[in-house]
Amino acid sequence: MSYTELKVHATKAGIEAVNNLFMQHGISQVAIDDPTDLDDIMNKEHEYDWDYVDDSLKANTDREPTISAFFEDNEENRKLISELKVKLMMLKADEQYDVFGKGVDFGRLYAESIPVQDGWQDAWKENFKPTQVTDRIVVKPTWEEYDAKADQLVLEIDPGMAFGTGTHETTSLCMKMLEKYLKPEMKVMDVGCGSGILSISAALLGCSDILGIEIDPDAVKVAQENVCLNKVEDAVKIQEGDLTKGVAYKADIIVANLMHNLVMELAPSARKHLNKEGIFISSGILVEKKEQVAKAIEDAKFEILEIPEDGEWCAIVAKAKKKILGIF
Repeated sequence: MSYTELKVHATKAGIEAVNNLFMQHGISQVAIDDPTDLDDIMNKEHEYDWDYVDDSLKANTDREPTISAFFEDNEENRKLISELKVKLMMLKADEQYDVFGKGVDFGRLYAESIPVQDGWQDAWKENFKPTQVTDRIVVKPTWEEYDAKADQLVLEIDPGMAFGTGTHETTSLCMKMLEKYLKPEMKVMDVGCGSGILSISAALLGCSDILGIEIDPDAVKVAQENVCLNKVEDAVKIQEGDLTKGVAYKADIIVANLMHNLVMELAPSARKHLNKEGIFISSGILVEKKEQVAKAIEDAKFEILEIPEDGEWCAIVAKAKKKILGIF
């Protein structure tokens, strides 16, 4: 099947206007390339800080923002694309006549139709192959075949384009630490569970009481599908939520693959949600941040057990300290 990409060149304000136009025609899924988003990241204008920005994202930052929608190549959609191009010209005319206010600039609003070959949606899958992540766990995408050895646990996953596959160093560090510290009778909380890979790993390793928490509703859906795919729905529950806020669950192990500032924010709450001498496994931490994060974890009444590293990333494994005279 052939597709057509309708790409519109605009300003940041123009992107919003075009997106509204698309939504009026029932087009809710778009791809936006706005280099000013990188400026926000680099200037840390949001409430969070970024640990790492890939150098490839920093290239060509003066490029014009674009917004794209994709259509199956058929007669109905060709008519729709022609209609949208006319409405884009009308939108530009209204902007020039100050309909949206004096000085508003939507940019060129130049629209180009680009033929796209079938398979563009799945091009990212080419780099995701079965991978042995720990001594026992192999992560396998649903579309690949794999002959498992007798001692291997195969975790099958369909992550979608936006969620983790287990091949990143931070995820594999968490999986390795789970394999090292987990016992089948333990209860596990996976905070920021994403695709559900760490929750599923705990189930495959023998645990039967696991709670995965995720703030993104799309990720919740993906994680639930992956839990069912691996037939561990009796052991794993996925819940939408923000860290541990409003969660009454207490675990023997909490695993959190988050950004360093979120790990620091989570540490005191993790201490309260752990059973006696429970284990807190965290990652998503650059090696250069490890001392800062380790101190925050120690300040939350934890004892650091180890800080394994993989390249520029590390995990921190800590144990809840024993209560002293009823304190904390």
